[in-house]
Amino acid sequence: MIRVFIGYDATESLAYHVLAHSIISRASEPVSITPVRRSLLGKHFWRKRDDSESTDFSLSRFIIPALCDYSGYGIFMDCDMLCLTDIAELWEERDPSVAIHCVKHDYTPSTDIKMLGARQSNYPCKNWSSMMLMNFSRCRELTPAYVNNAPASELHQFDWVGDQEIAGLPLEWNWLVGEYANTHQNLKMLHWTLGGPWWPQYEDAPFSDLWRAWFANMLDEWSVQEVQDEVANAAQRYH
Repeated sequence: MIRVFIGYDATESLAYHVLAHSIISRASEPVSITPVRRSLLGKHFWRKRDDSESTDFSLSRFIIPALCDYSGYGIFMDCDMLCLTDIAELWEERDPSVAIHCVKHDYTPSTDIKMLGARQSNYPCKNWSSMMLMNFSRCRELTPAYVNNAPASELHQFDWVGDQEIAGLPLEWNWLVGEYANTHQNLKMLHWTLGGPWWPQYEDAPFSDLWRAWFANMLDEWSVQEVQDEVANAAQRYH
């Protein structure tokens, strides 16, 4: 079973569902998808969100190994992504000798502001943690006590694990839309880190037509009219 954990923020719920749909539609093996939603983490994650966190899952992603009792593997990704390939290809990268597989971006953000006016922070390992294949047994430093109290910089810069425990992935597994040129021919995972087409402000973002095509594909399995009819029928049944 391929375990996938997707960061969930109420302001980007549509992005979450389209990403999940794109993963399921292309997967060649069984997939389990779990939303990393702050309100569901209960006793495991209790730290308050501060102004430096642009999403509800900015730091809660690091509690996943504890939730899984430090056993097995899992893939975490931000919700503002779109899967263009079989997620089993990424799952095959599992290596028991390392803790994390991720794209080791080396770039300076092109703007000081990102989605919906959020402040764009610049720091070492920027966006490395936005998509991670995690070996939970080698992430035991991520205890609830540590995750709930450590500085955000320590978590995102992987201070809790040695450099030798972080294996790199090709850039196409976390392609930063708007930060990298749209010339790559083998993209596997698009990432609208600056703001995605599910928001009117970014409807003309690069690759927005591709995202909208996947959104339409998701709805096509159960048309909008069918959804509206079912909601109306349910309302009558339980009125």
